Amino acid sequence: MVVVKEYEPMGKGKYRAVFDNGVSCVLYRSEAARFSLKTGSFLNEEQYSALMEEIIGKRAKRRAMHILEQMDRTEHELREKLTKSEYPEECIDDAIEYVKKYKYIDDERYAFNYVRFHQEKLSKQQLTVKLSQKGVNKELITAALESEYEADDEEKIRTLLEKKHYDYEKMDRKECNRVYQYILRRGFKSNDILKVMRGFSENCTIY
Repeated sequence: MVVVKEYEPMGKGKYRAVFDNGVSCVLYRSEAARFSLKTGSFLNEEQYSALMEEIIGKRAKRRAMHILEQMDRTEHELREKLTKSEYPEECIDDAIEYVKKYKYIDDERYAFNYVRFHQEKLSKQQLTVKLSQKGVNKELITAALESEYEADDEEKIRTLLEKKHYDYEKMDRKECNRVYQYILRRGFKSNDILKVMRGFSENCTIY
């Protein structure tokens, strides 16, 4: 038996139910009425399973599909979206497994596509950080970079230097260091930056 500890309106015909097993969920008025939910009421095992599987679980799967129709996501991103919508963890797990089954989410595919389509604007380090933030594991990121990354980081650095009107002979040391730091913050390796900067001027002494 599961007891409803809290039952409160959220507006727009929605209610939040908090159960004594630590699970909470958002229900529409008609759904809550089906189970006669209110503070202090209880559900037997069969009723609780029906609520989680037939009502909340199915809605979580539909919501997951809707999110993925709008944009490809990693598993981590999809899980975050469903969590923000206050779906119970067990329903989120089922929804994730459902979309995985039909290949609607695939972190490997996502990582390879991300590197392929963003490498012209982002350095390897930036791509690594971006994919890590999206919850892609290190092994997949490494594999994606090794397979798809074809951009020339030195050429990107050269373009950025030109954008900043870099001229070692005309700039003072402070200005040169400012340009160096700007490119470094964009995720390029220090050795690559210095190599290209010195290509502009053999007298470059930035460290």
